[in-house]
Amino acid sequence: MRATSEQVLCVKREDIFPDGAWNDFISDRLDWYQAVIRAHHIFKPRAEVEDDPTYQQIIPYVVFRHGHRYLLTHRLRASSERRLRKQYSLGVGGHINPGDLEGGDPIQDGLKREWEEEVIYEGRFEAKLLGLLNDESSPVSKVHLGVVFLVDGDSPDIAIRETTKLAGQLLTLAEMRIYYLEMESWSQMVYDRLLREES
Repeated sequence: MRATSEQVLCVKREDIFPDGAWNDFISDRLDWYQAVIRAHHIFKPRAEVEDDPTYQQIIPYVVFRHGHRYLLTHRLRASSERRLRKQYSLGVGGHINPGDLEGGDPIQDGLKREWEEEVIYEGRFEAKLLGLLNDESSPVSKVHLGVVFLVDGDSPDIAIRETTKLAGQLLTLAEMRIYYLEMESWSQMVYDRLLREES
């Protein structure tokens, strides 16, 4: 869907950050933040909010793990998101659209739809909420709020659906360290968190 016509789920920055924006990956008050998103979300044209920090676009962000290996993806030159091309990502995520509300929960339904658009995976899918990501350091990340989930898969058989836009492989945290500086900022924050948990 083109950014000019796509409607995306947002929350006013003052609603989600009543005490001012934090710059971190947090795991506290998650019920409160989810309640705010569910109660105060609105849909706005993506083209209007991509550069408007008065709104936070809510992005479900799924990290896949099988054993000690995680799915690391690489955005190729054909990726539709120009600003993130050629970067590595530890999560699969995207915007929530109006059609995602049909199941009753915009966050859960949005993450499942985005997951199925990006990857082919027939194994168990149970998403556990890890935390929220806010990164104020770049124009892209500043207008997005990540809702980070971890899926512990029971099968390593996972494949990228759109292979012209994305490549992916399962790697341990140690193996993917060489890509750290080429990861998008959210992925670096997730990587640091996972590394602390494993050590």
